[in-house]
Formats: sequence, C-alpha cells, structure tokens
Amino acid sequence: MKDLTIDYALRATWQAVIKMYNEEAKNYGLTMAIGFTLLSIDPKKGTPSTALGPKMGMEATSLSRILKNIEERGYIQRKPNPKDGRGVLIHLTALGLEKRKDSKDVVLRFNDVVREHVSEEDLVGFYKTADVINKLISDKKIYIKTTN
Repeated sequence: MKDLTIDYALRATWQAVIKMYNEEAKNYGLTMAIGFTLLSIDPKKGTPSTALGPKMGMEATSLSRILKNIEERGYIQRKPNPKDGRGVLIHLTALGLEKRKDSKDVVLRFNDVVREHVSEEDLVGFYKTADVINKLISDKKIYIKTTN
C-alpha cells in the first residue's frame, strides 16, 4: 500500500460519503445538497436566509440556486423577518419537514452504522484530530505568509 497523505484520506473519504448520500438521496427524490440545506433550516422558527450560507459553509450564489430549487419543489417558503424588515426567514413547509426528516434519518443511520464498527476510543481520536485540523486552518498555522 502506498503512503497516504492526510489530505488524500480526508478527500477520498468525503467523496465516498458524498457519493453514498447522493445515491441514498435519490430514493427520496433529493440530493445531498438539498438534504443538507433542509437540515440546516430551523424546523420551528425558520432561519434567516443570510445565516444559511455561513452555517453551511457555502457561497451565496450556490445557496441561492439550491433555495430556488427547493422553493420550486414546495419544500420551503420565504417570509419577511419580523425582527428585521429587510431580512427574509426561510421556513420549511409540511413537505419540507417530511423531506427534512428523511434526510435526518439517513444521516442518523450513517452515524449508527459507523458507531457499530468503530470503537468509542477511535471516534474520540477522530473528533480530536478533526478539531486540531480545523483549528490549525482557522488560526492560519499551516501556510504562513512571509513578508519580503
């Protein structure tokens, strides 16, 4: 077996997860992106449209496309934000709540199966490693700019 870089292991695993989720999402008439969006919307209070992008780590243009798509499918409604007259809250419709539940069940099934096959100690190590990687990136400790 050739040496794996951390980057390769992360990318290959994430690509496999994306593919798995997209294949499963087809059974519900969804995509992974739509399911992720539905899971990111507060099912009771709705979510400000401006908060969704940062919450999901997506650019506004990509998110706008997904929101337009799921609004056309009848999964969401846009309503004025009563606390901010300029803002819009994204609310799930009854159908959107149903599709959100389907998405949540798929994610929980993935978690349950992984937990059946990975020890608690290994999961704790995985989460610690992910936290360290995220902190190194957010603290800009990997690629330090030097001034000439």
